Amino acid sequence: MTLVNDPIGDLLTRIRNSQSADRAQCRAPWSKIRQQICELLVRGKWLQSVEVEGEDPKKQLLITFAPDRMSLTLTRISKPGRRIYKSVDELKPVLSGFGIAILTTSEGILTDTEARKKKVGGELLCTIS
Repeated sequence: MTLVNDPIGDLLTRIRNSQSADRAQCRAPWSKIRQQICELLVRGKWLQSVEVEGEDPKKQLLITFAPDRMSLTLTRISKPGRRIYKSVDELKPVLSGFGIAILTTSEGILTDTEARKKKVGGELLCTIS
């Protein structure tokens, strides 16, 4: 078992690598935040589905890509060595609204549009376009 210092960056890299290898799905170790990020991407129709497999110590996420979507451009913004926080006034649309930013806020994990509606800021985890 390998130790991962940045679990969100690891998830994004697994998705990026699987898409560049033309795979229809990928697997990633389960964590609550990884599952919430993937479910948010399914809600926004960036991914087709996400399922949790296995028993508690060895749970995994099975991520299925949307066949009609092109490869996602996933960019990690806030890193373990340098956290990036944005207030609601500083949140700008990604690619003029064609992309999304994912934030962790006091309201939970939200997209940038949901955070602007709820008027909350937080840690900017990543952008997807």
